[in-house]
Amino acid sequence: MPIDPVLVTGITGQVGGALVAGLYERVVGVGREELNLSDPQNIYKTLESIRPAAIINPAAYTLVDKAEEEEMLATAINADAPAEMARYCRDAGIPFVHYSTDYVFDGHGERPWKEEDATGPLGAYGRSKLAGEQKIAAIGGKYLIFRTSWVYDATGKNFVNTMLRFGAEREQMRVVSDQFGAPTYAPHLATATVEALENAVAMPAFPSGIYHLCNGGVTNWHAFAEAIFAEARVHGVALKVSAVEAIPSSAYPTPAKRPTNSRLNMDKLRTVLGITMPDWTEGLKECMEEKYGESHRLSA
Repeated sequence: MPIDPVLVTGITGQVGGALVAGLYERVVGVGREELNLSDPQNIYKTLESIRPAAIINPAAYTLVDKAEEEEMLATAINADAPAEMARYCRDAGIPFVHYSTDYVFDGHGERPWKEEDATGPLGAYGRSKLAGEQKIAAIGGKYLIFRTSWVYDATGKNFVNTMLRFGAEREQMRVVSDQFGAPTYAPHLATATVEALENAVAMPAFPSGIYHLCNGGVTNWHAFAEAIFAEARVHGVALKVSAVEAIPSSAYPTPAKRPTNSRLNMDKLRTVLGITMPDWTEGLKECMEEKYGESHRLSA
């Protein structure tokens, strides 16, 4: 039996918007005006007035570099606010779904990270998300925490659309090639989230815990950029870019250090929740078809 209604936060974001589109009439969507995550003290009372059957929380502070200056605000939004939602869900006996990130790891090595591996965030953003995980787990109840990576969609402010904009303006580009992970298409993430939640609710005992949830496969930012341009050209998009130089992270310094290994092992997702994710290349193809339309695809 479908869960109804499901409260979704951050509905103007990539994942929140995809969840709203996928849940249709079953969703109660809230944005900053209805649920201000920077003011966690009022969250519990607001949720009492809505009385959802489940909460999915994709809303987050995601400005990775800015978080180095605003760690208190990032922590309020990414840790304290989710903790209040988790507390409400525990008290109401309803499921809580929250998203975390590959940034909770230090990024060393090449082996895909498992859920039980030791964490070690490199910056404020990762610390704030890890704090959220820890607070939710300490509160208990029925909860699913999904660590994901490199999220994008067809319209938001993300790597795909940034590359397409630059690719239309510049002949030469430089993109880092020593950070590895899986680009995750927001609609794929949203679909898997709903399916995982429904599967969890149907189990004799709710399988609370942390799970890795992203598209399958692995690439790096440089190869991802090349794939974006190739797929755009298949759709007849006019691009000026003719060369994309692969550079190390050291040649593109940022205020917050990025993990070089963002690979996530999804065995637990498959064995416990029965979810298998499409490869990242499928996500990119679907994104481009949504963006430009199948009718614009060039004949081979």
